[in-house]
Amino acid sequence: MTARKEKQPKTPKIPDGPGIWTQLAVAFAVFVLLSAGYSFIREYISAEKQTVAISQIASDITAGSIESISVQGDSITAVYTDKSEKTSRKESEASLTETLSKFDIPSARLAAVKITVADEGGLRFWFLTLVPILVPALLLLGVLWYLTRQMKGGGMQAFSFGRSMARLISPDDGAQKVTFKDVAGAKEAKVELLEIVDFLKNPKKFIQIGARIPKGVLLMGAPGTGKTLLARAVAGEAGVPFFSISGSEFVEMFVGVGASRVRDLFQTAKKAAPAIIFMDEIDAVGRVRGSGVGGGNDEREQTLNQILVEMDGFEPNEKVIVMAATNRPDVLDPALLRPGRFDRRVMIDLPDRKDREDILEVHARTKPFGPDVKLSVIAERTPGFSGADLANLMNEAAILAAREDRTEIAQYDLIRSIEKVMLGPERRSHVLNVKEKEITAYHEAGHALVASVLPYADPVHKISIISRGRAAGYTLKLPFEDRKMQSRKEFLDDIAVSLGGYIAENLVFGDITTGASNDLQVLTNLARNMVERYGMSDKMGPIAFAAGAQRAMFGEGVEGGEVSQEVQSQLDGEVKRIILDAHKKAEHIITTHRKALNAIAEKLVEVETLERDAFEDILIANGITPKKKEDIEHAPLA
Repeated sequence: MTARKEKQPKTPKIPDGPGIWTQLAVAFAVFVLLSAGYSFIREYISAEKQTVAISQIASDITAGSIESISVQGDSITAVYTDKSEKTSRKESEASLTETLSKFDIPSARLAAVKITVADEGGLRFWFLTLVPILVPALLLLGVLWYLTRQMKGGGMQAFSFGRSMARLISPDDGAQKVTFKDVAGAKEAKVELLEIVDFLKNPKKFIQIGARIPKGVLLMGAPGTGKTLLARAVAGEAGVPFFSISGSEFVEMFVGVGASRVRDLFQTAKKAAPAIIFMDEIDAVGRVRGSGVGGGNDEREQTLNQILVEMDGFEPNEKVIVMAATNRPDVLDPALLRPGRFDRRVMIDLPDRKDREDILEVHARTKPFGPDVKLSVIAERTPGFSGADLANLMNEAAILAAREDRTEIAQYDLIRSIEKVMLGPERRSHVLNVKEKEITAYHEAGHALVASVLPYADPVHKISIISRGRAAGYTLKLPFEDRKMQSRKEFLDDIAVSLGGYIAENLVFGDITTGASNDLQVLTNLARNMVERYGMSDKMGPIAFAAGAQRAMFGEGVEGGEVSQEVQSQLDGEVKRIILDAHKKAEHIITTHRKALNAIAEKLVEVETLERDAFEDILIANGITPKKKEDIEHAPLA
């Protein structure tokens, strides 16, 4: 599975807004600045006109230095002969003439002054009176309105809990539209889903003949195989609205919120019908009920019950299809899987070699590659990779090229990115001392040597003693082609290969280290599965002691089968026998080809990394014939 062909426009990341206390502090600072500015302007205007006492005005009239006087309410403005202005105030109850008569001004001087009386405007009076009050009040209301919008944007509305949180992708949104052409691989899954597309496009064809299209489609597969992408492609092909929501978004701490959101989601989708509802990770709410966790009033169970009710309420011609995705179908409630609900189950497997090459080609369209790049080689070296892994691989290769200031991605970048995705980045700073480096070299040489000699083990492609992730070194084994099944002989050889490092350490140094701990865990689990699950033990017979059916308990699958102590002792004995037989086989190989072991380890200490060609040269020099694809194809099964 893969992402879209066309480069999606990047959605800018919205930075987190300032905190509530920061916003209040900013609002208070703005309020203080506006108040100070208002006061300054008033003082500036007042400073232009000098304010004097009314007695001074009377004296200036007597002296003949005033040309005119303007009266507006209680305010007096005097214009002098030098064109300057002075202001004063009179008594509210008395007129200007009555006030000036108290100062014994000569009648001739007073008559020479032009006196005008202007009515005081009500608008100006109320404006000057209310501005000092209204401005702070309006500013405060503006701050409160802004904070309210911020809280709503952050999802803090107290009355929106019951609303659906689904994201809608409109069929007219070309930037987010996905079709089957944008999806590589999953051929069988796309064929299954074409019926859904046809029904959404031409529902009458099905309804007239009495056919009922499945109400629910469950997409099952490993993480990263493209379940969500396929669901979007169905909506894109049909040209219908796509409502997407995660199962965890239904569940809240408040009782009934999940069920309310389910009702709102289905109601919205019915109004937009034909439409698709997609529930990702449905196992978050669809686990088996009655597991003893949460009781009968568990909010998760109420949400699941509402989903079941809504799906039962669909009419045959409702034209709303529910799609869901999960990588844990074993823990889902049986009521979800019965006919009439999620009765169409589509399995999405990991891509095979051809599908991986197609996926790589899709991702390669937006990246510049050098002439040495061969995507077919990369597809061969990535068995077990999902579509998401391949996308990550291509991105890591681009990062490696950019880090080294190159404008094109080379084949070497892609090879390095495979190991980075599988094992983690190189830890060059994790320097081993001389003794640890030698032990690691012999450990990895033991794995590689046993894998090269045993007929059913995968061939070695690379050996390295450079630390990656948690591993001090690693041996990369890859099959010639993808396999859907594994035989008992292949399992037995894998167990022997896992013991190769442990045996090499003990044989060469007379001691063992903690470096083999993960190998021992892997081979022990493999041997136990052979005995308890796959019936690959002659002594125990074709019996599955570990029941395939599991029940959900505390979020994990719990084995349903139980065995007696006697049978369990026999099972443990068989597991031990298988491991000891593999130990003898690997020990014989390492002892027989000790010269080859020393040559591989010495070369690893010198160069730290051996590619397949250099490794096979060492094998040929020591009388060991490297494996070929023909040898694997003609090897008999167990």
